[in-house]
Amino acid sequence: MTDAWEWDPSLYSGSAPYYARGRAAYPAELATAFATELGLDGSGRLLDVGCGPGSLTLPLAGAFEEAVGLDADGDMLAEAARLAAAAGIGNCRWVHRRAEELPAGLGSFRVVTFAQSFHWFDRPRVAAAVRGMLVPDGVCAHVHASTHESVHPAIAELVREYLGPVRRAGRGSLPDGTPGGEAAVYRAAGFHGPRRFEVPGRVVTRTVDEVVAGVFSLSSSAPHLFGERRAGFEADLRRRLAPAETFTVRLREVAVDLWFTRGC
Repeated sequence: MTDAWEWDPSLYSGSAPYYARGRAAYPAELATAFATELGLDGSGRLLDVGCGPGSLTLPLAGAFEEAVGLDADGDMLAEAARLAAAAGIGNCRWVHRRAEELPAGLGSFRVVTFAQSFHWFDRPRVAAAVRGMLVPDGVCAHVHASTHESVHPAIAELVREYLGPVRRAGRGSLPDGTPGGEAAVYRAAGFHGPRRFEVPGRVVTRTVDEVVAGVFSLSSSAPHLFGERRAGFEADLRRRLAPAETFTVRLREVAVDLWFTRGC
């Protein structure tokens, strides 16, 4: 990631309607593993930072008294609220804030999660804020996963044809990708660990509509980046995917690093 890139509100502009359909849901075994690893019993509160449309918030909500999803994209939160209502999940609260605004008067939490979101933040600032929001013996969970895998080389080729060779992100670009090395950030913020658990990867089958939605769910190919060429891009994409009707892809395992406020 270059020093020149700065977050802006357009990062996922227009992606919310595509996200839940275009991304593979987290496996049901993940919520079970969380409950087992952390002894979750329906008490305490969860904070999911960078929650998007509630992709992780909703599966975990039943293990807590309250689940709070925080995101900087209001459309993502509206989609999360819609999906929660459709699933009959009533203990979620959705907060429209940037992670950098934490603690934002939200109180304390038993568990804080970052699911494919931490790299978008001012990581030292957010990690320090989150540590201060955890109850004694609270846990920060960093989820490593891929809920989207390219099913055809034509997708990346076509995106480059329309948007250029450098990865786009909001109004800027990420020629070096997003940053890694989060372990050093957590340790510098005073966390101990990590302790890791994993849920095995799986094979999923995606329809053409789901593949197209998946492309528009990405920050690097969010709908707004195409401007007036969006419809043309989608038509070209569907032509290049034809004549296949479905695509099968193997998703890698979901790995969760648990970071503790105290030594373990």
